[in-house]
Amino acid sequence: MSRTDEEPEPAGTGGAEATDAVFSALLEDSAEDLYESAPCGYLSTLMDGTIAKINTTLLTWLGRDRDDVVGRLRFADLLTVGGKLYHETHFAPLLRMQGDLRGIALEMKTSGGDRLPVLVSSQIKYGGEGEALLIRTTVIDASDRRSYEQELLRRRQEAEAARERAEADREQLADALAALQESLVPSTLPAVPGLDAAVYYHTASPVRLGGDFYDLFPLGGPQWAFFLGDVCGKGPRAAALTSLTRYTLRAAALHDPDPVSALRTLNAALHQRYASSGDPRYCTVVFGVLEPRPDGRVTVRLASGGHPPALVLRHDGRVEPLPTPGGLLVGALPDAGFTAARTVLGPGDTLLLYTDGLTEARTGPTRETLFGEEALHAFAAGLAPAPADEVIDALTRLLDGFGTGLEDDTALLALGLPATHPEPPPATNDPR
Repeated sequence: MSRTDEEPEPAGTGGAEATDAVFSALLEDSAEDLYESAPCGYLSTLMDGTIAKINTTLLTWLGRDRDDVVGRLRFADLLTVGGKLYHETHFAPLLRMQGDLRGIALEMKTSGGDRLPVLVSSQIKYGGEGEALLIRTTVIDASDRRSYEQELLRRRQEAEAARERAEADREQLADALAALQESLVPSTLPAVPGLDAAVYYHTASPVRLGGDFYDLFPLGGPQWAFFLGDVCGKGPRAAALTSLTRYTLRAAALHDPDPVSALRTLNAALHQRYASSGDPRYCTVVFGVLEPRPDGRVTVRLASGGHPPALVLRHDGRVEPLPTPGGLLVGALPDAGFTAARTVLGPGDTLLLYTDGLTEARTGPTRETLFGEEALHAFAAGLAPAPADEVIDALTRLLDGFGTGLEDDTALLALGLPATHPEPPPATNDPR
C-alpha cells in the first residue's frame, strides 16, 4: 500500500524545517509565562520587605493566594520563626551591605503550617543615582536536598553510634580478657622466705590472650616450685592450653617434685588431650624446684622442654647460662625426653628465666635484626650483680625501647638471694 499525500508524516521526520517549527513554537512563550511557571520561585520586594510581585510557582508551593500576599505581607512573613530571626539579624543586614547574597538556607512556612526548606538568593536593584529601588529574590525548593542531608546526618549518627558501641565492646572485651589473663597467670608473686622474686608480663595485643605463663608456689616445707613457659598459638585456644599446662604442673609437682618427672606428666597430659584428636598442641617450659641449704644458699634443680636456657647472674659479675640440652617440646611426642640441670644460688646471685619474645624482638632502624641470646647475655653481664627487682626493671626498660619491634608475648621471672654485707667495724676512741 502506498502512502498518500494527505497522510501526516511520522514524528521525527521532515528535516530541518520541522525542527525549526518545533523551536519556534517553544519560543512563542512569553516572558511573563516563563516568570510565572518557572521551576523556581521569584518575588520582588520593596526595600522594607513588602512583597510587590511573586510568581505562581512560589504561591503554589506555599499554598497562598496572590491577593493575600502582594502588598500585604513582607518577605519575612513567609518565613518560619527561626528563619525570620535569621533574616532580620543576618540576611537583611548583609544584603544591604553587599547588595547580593546567594544560596542562603532558610525555611518558609506554608498556609497549612508545614515547613518548606529553601535556598534563597537576593539581589538589590539600584537606580541611576545609585539608590536602592527593590530586592529581587529567587527561591529554590531544597526539600530533596534537606532530605539528603538529613539522611547523611542520620547515617553519620548511626555510624558514630556503631563506633561507640564497638569501642565499648572493645573495652569490655579487653576487661574480660584481662580478667581471664589474671586467671591464667598470678597477678602477684607470693613472698618466699629468704628469697627475692620479681616478674614482668607483656602481651603483644590488648585484645588477645597471651600465650606465655609463669608461676611460683610452695611445695610444703622449705621447698618452692616455679615454672615459666610459652604455649603455641594465641587467643582462646592458647588460653585453654595455658590453663591445662599450669594446673597440670602444679598437681604434678605436689605429687612428685622432681622437675623431669613433672615435665613427663605434663607431656603425657598434653599429648593425650590434643594429639589423639588430630589437633596437636605443645609448649616450651622450664620447671624448677628451690631447696634452701643449711649454709644459707639455695639449690636450684630444673628441667626444660624446648625452652631457652635460664641465666644465672653471679654476685661477682659473671653471667652463666644454665643449658638443658636435648629437652624437646612438651606435648609434641608421646615419649619426649627431658634433661635436668642443677645450680646453687649464693648471696647476691639471681636466676633469670625468660620467653623468646625477648630474644626475638626486632631491633634496628628497619626492624630486621633479632635481639638474640648473645645480646641478652651481654646486657645481663652489664647488670650483674643485681637483685631480682632491679634485673626485671632493667629488662622492662629494654623491652619498652623495642617499641613496635616487640611483636610477641614476653614473660620474665627473676629469683635471687639478697646480697649479704659485712658488718661495719665498731667505733673506737682512737684519735687516729
